[in-house]
Amino acid sequence: MRPPLTARALVGSCHPGPTLAVTLISALLARPLGHSLDTGALVTGAVFAGQLTIGWSNDLIDLERDRASGRRDKPLAAGLLAPRVVWLAIAVAGLACLGLSLAGGWVSALLHLAAVVGSGWAYNLGLKRTIASWIPYAVAFGALPAVVALAAPARAWPPMWMMATGALLGVGAHLLNAVPDLADDAATDVRALPHALGERGARIGAVAMLLAGTGLAAVATRRFALVLVAAVIAAIALRGRGQRPFYAAAALAVLTVAALAWP
Repeated sequence: MRPPLTARALVGSCHPGPTLAVTLISALLARPLGHSLDTGALVTGAVFAGQLTIGWSNDLIDLERDRASGRRDKPLAAGLLAPRVVWLAIAVAGLACLGLSLAGGWVSALLHLAAVVGSGWAYNLGLKRTIASWIPYAVAFGALPAVVALAAPARAWPPMWMMATGALLGVGAHLLNAVPDLADDAATDVRALPHALGERGARIGAVAMLLAGTGLAAVATRRFALVLVAAVIAAIALRGRGQRPFYAAAALAVLTVAALAWP
């Protein structure tokens, strides 16, 4: 039996690819950062709920732009979903995010709500249209390992190289995520960093960020095979079309974290 239309539309409107990628990264980080199955599930659930609010708010805030651009792939813009339903979903997910974050301790919760969820909302509310569009990605992805680590029983900060790796991979993913929409964004007065760089510049910048982040992780963990994986991803980022480069970058981030979790 297929799920109800509203449920399917909500899933399509939450930006499921990025939402699941960030959630999976959090789940994979839990083990090497000292979590048991129970505490790891709590912090992963908190991250998932926070990402849902970011994805849904993105489509709500961009509703008129998406309609003007003819984005029939967006359930809200296509009229398949009422804005009030999305606001209700955001409220439910937001409460879940708050409760699950606090279950991991107030320091982790504050960092999660301010640096990860807050950065996502700041991006949606306006930074995505400015040259500073990369900052929320750097802050959120850089802070994510700390959110997970500080929610573990030891309440210890993660290594700085891990946070730096997250920031670099996050900026790379941002540049690639924007490439397919450069023309539509320009028509609706979006002038973010990828637009200033242009398609070729954004691709090259993304490759530089991805290689730097993966190289840092490879040196810190002595898993130099990651560099070979990064080289393949870099080729896809330079030549791939559509959302393929972004998903390749997300896969690189997941593989990098998986290499930490399973020695």
